[in-house]
Order: sequence, then C-alpha cells, then structure tokens
Amino acid sequence: MDWGTELWDQFDVIERHTQWGLDLLDRYVKFVKERTEVEQAYAKQLRSLVKKYLPKRPAKDDPESKFSQQQSFLQILQEVNDFAGQRELVAENLSLRVCLELAKYSQEMKQERKMHFQEGRRAQQQLESGFKQLENSKRKFERDCREAEKAAQTAERLDQDINATKADVEKAKQQAHLRSHMAEESKNEYAAQLQRFNRDQAHFYFSQMPQIFDKLQDMDERRATHLGAGYGLLSEAELQVVPIIAKCLEGMKVAAAAVDAKNDSQVLIELHKSGFARPSDVEFEDFSQPMNRAPSDSSLGTPSEGRPELRGPARSRAKRWPFGKKNKTVVTEDFSHLPPEQQRKRLQQQLEDRNRELQKEVDQREALKKMKDVYEKTPQMGDPASLEPRITETLNNIERLKLEVQKYEAWLVEAESRVLSNRGDSLSRHARPPEPPASAPPDSSSSSNSNSGSQDNKESSEEPPSEEGQDTPIYTEFDEDFEEEPASPIGHCVAIYHFEGSSEGTISMAEGEDLSLMEEDKGDGWTRVRRKQGGEGYVPTSYLRVTLN
Repeated sequence: MDWGTELWDQFDVIERHTQWGLDLLDRYVKFVKERTEVEQAYAKQLRSLVKKYLPKRPAKDDPESKFSQQQSFLQILQEVNDFAGQRELVAENLSLRVCLELAKYSQEMKQERKMHFQEGRRAQQQLESGFKQLENSKRKFERDCREAEKAAQTAERLDQDINATKADVEKAKQQAHLRSHMAEESKNEYAAQLQRFNRDQAHFYFSQMPQIFDKLQDMDERRATHLGAGYGLLSEAELQVVPIIAKCLEGMKVAAAAVDAKNDSQVLIELHKSGFARPSDVEFEDFSQPMNRAPSDSSLGTPSEGRPELRGPARSRAKRWPFGKKNKTVVTEDFSHLPPEQQRKRLQQQLEDRNRELQKEVDQREALKKMKDVYEKTPQMGDPASLEPRITETLNNIERLKLEVQKYEAWLVEAESRVLSNRGDSLSRHARPPEPPASAPPDSSSSSNSNSGSQDNKESSEEPPSEEGQDTPIYTEFDEDFEEEPASPIGHCVAIYHFEGSSEGTISMAEGEDLSLMEEDKGDGWTRVRRKQGGEGYVPTSYLRVTLN
C-alpha cells in the first residue's frame, strides 16, 4: 500500500503529516541538545567537587598521604574525576552524532519536502490552467451556437417576409451560414480541449501526483528510520562508557577495601614517634636527717652525670605530662627542635635528597667533560671554552653538596646516638626487676634468691647511689617469718620477641615460647611468668601477648 494509490485525494493530510514528522525530528534534536548541556554541567560540577576536596599540598609534602584512608579517598576522587570524564564523553558523542547529524539531516528533509510539494503544485496549476482553457472553449462554443441559431432564425424570418428584399435575404443567409460555421469550429475546438484536459487530468491523478506522493512517502519513511537510529544513539552513547564507568566503580570498591586500620596505626607511629624515654620514677628524698643530707645524684632536680639532657627539671616537666600545652619551637636547620626519632628521619631524608642532587651534579659534570672532549677533537661542533662556566658552576655545586652531605651525616650520627641513648636509658631503669611480691613462687630457690636480692638491695641503699641504681624503687623489708603460699598460673602468654634475662630476677625466653602467667603487670612494665621447663622470673610486658584465665 502506498500513498499515491490510497491517499490520492488527501494532499492536505500528507502535507500536515510530513510537516509534523519534521517538527518531531527538530524536537528530538532540541531534547538531545539540552540533555548534552545537562551532562556537561554534571561533569563540570563533579570536576569542581573533586578539585575542592583534593589536598592542596603535594603528596610528598603531605604526611597524611601516607595513611591508607587518605590514599583510598584520593583514589575515590580520581575515580569520580574519571567518571566525570565519561559523562563529558557522552555529551560529546550526543552532540556530534545526534545533534549535528540530525540537525543537518532535518534541513535536507525540509528541502526535499519543499521540492516535492512545489512539483505537485506546479502539476496542479497546469491542470487548473487546462481546465480554464476547457471552460473558455466551452463558453465560446455555447456562445457561437447561440449566435448561429439566432442568425438562422433571422435568415428564416427574412426569407418568409414578403417585404424583405432579395439582397437582405441573401445577406441574412450568408450570416447564418457563417455563424453556423463558427459554431462548428468552436465545437471542434471544445471537443479537442476536452479530450486534452481529460488526458492531462488522468495523467495528473493516476501518474503525476501518485509519483509525488510516493516520493513524499519514501522521504517520510527515511526520516522516521533516521529518527529511530537517532533514538538508538542515545542509549549507544551510554553503553559505550558503561565498561569504563564499571571500572571506576570497581576502583572505588578497591579503594574502600584498601583501608587498613592497623597499617595506619603503624604509619602514625612512624610519623610521630618521638624517641624520648618515658619519665623515670620520682625518687625518694630523705629529709629526716637534714644535717647529714648531701646532694644525691638520684634527686629529681639534680642532673645525673653523663645524662644531663634527660634528667633536668625542665625536660622532665615537659615530657611528664603528655597532654600539656606545647611550647613554641624555633625551627633549626639540624631539626633539633624535633623529637629524636623525628629528627633522625628528617635528617635521613635530607641526606638522601642531597646525595641524589650530588649524583645528578656529578653526572652532569661527566657529561660536560665528554662534550668538551668532543668539541676539542671537532672544533666545528662547538667552542670548548663556552662550556667552562657551566663546568665551574657544576664543580661549585658538587663541593657545596659534599659539604652539606658531611654536615647532615654528622647531624645524623648525633641524632642516632641520641635515639640509642634514650632507648638505653629506658631499659636501664628496668635493668633490676622489682622485688618479688610477698606471695613468692613455690620454688624455694626462687624464694631464697628473692630474699638475698632484698638483702643486697638493703646493703646497696647504704652506699652512694650509682648511675644505674638511681631509678631503683625503694624496697621494703619483709618479715622473714611471713608464710609463703604456693601460687598457680592466672593465665598464659606467648613471647612476641626474644628476651635475654641477664638481670637479677628476670628470666630468658625465646620468641614464640608459651609461658604461664603468674602475676600481672603492676604498672612498672614487668610481668612474672613461668617457663614450662621450669623457672620463674620477670620479663617485659611489651614482649608478651597475654591471655587471662
């Protein structure tokens, strides 16, 4: 079925329908254009959002970038930025493949439709012109027939009139004959015009207009097909970016799974571990004998020999209260304003940077030397003297960097010794374990060792305090008749690290060894344990993983 056959008399309907189809095409182009603007605005807002939340400082200068939480957040921002790029790609594809192409196609369709309707109107005008000619020939034939009839009646009347002359009668008969001849010619002309019009009308309705209507039908079907393809491009533009968007979403899932709370805790330790030793115990100062009292090295306000920087009142006060207000510090080149551990890390970083710069300058010097040798062998390639300023500058930079490397190496050695001294001081305060409690282990030898240890401590208290004993707690004599009760394990523990129990009251343990927990940490950092093969003693609490019964 086609329009030329079925809609031969619906010229106005076809005209309205084809105009509606072109209007629909233009509406869809406008819709896609506005959709493109929405996508572009969405992508722009996403990029602005990402830019707003990106860190202002470079990653190498931002300590927070070392945390997995921050790294995951930055990865999510990057994925959102990539997602915005895909939205921009969708907008670009829609703009190029839909808006521009369909808008151009719409203009072509309008021109083609206009051409077809102009052709149809010309054919109709020609038919109307033929019909007017037919009507004119018909009216002329009618008029000539009336004139011929009138002339015949006049000739007949004169012929019967006895008063009419023969000349008048002959003249009337000639006029009637002329009119009759003219009527016959008008009849023949009308018949020919009628035949010609009927032929043109049949050609118009059965051939010419059906062809034009079929062309309009073909144009409209092509327009509809093209519009359907444009509908498909809307989803195709989305499907093209689905794999990349899926990767972006998968990247966000990976970033979420990459958050490692334990690792972040270790990073915080590495970033901010000061290296300072914990405050030592406050020493007992005996004021009961003021006359015999002499300055003691164990006094809180008296610096201990060999360690003035760790025992001063100001330093003890500054590090004794972790939540105290921080004093303003002056930044120094050797980073001495930082805690020992942080100072060591910063110096190590500076030393590595200087070594890299030094190696770069050395490589540049070698390259300049080779270039100078080439210039000397082939002067046409360049003037060797032109390289002298750069070689001199490079040598000066090398000397300067070597001095800086030496300077930072010296500072690093001091910082490392400072860290080691703080660690040693922290261990020295616990070199002698606390006196075993009254409830001694069932082992008699352990009990005797404890009593002898207490006797040694009493004797040592009468001697001048030594450097190692300045942090030793004040012991109390126990009644030798105190009744001992056998102790049972209150839990078990596993040694996390190896420990060599070389001090009195301590016990050695191997990494991973299972031990019986005999007594919990009383706050001094030591825990009493029993080995499976026998023997009890104190080990550092931080070396154990404890489980109570």
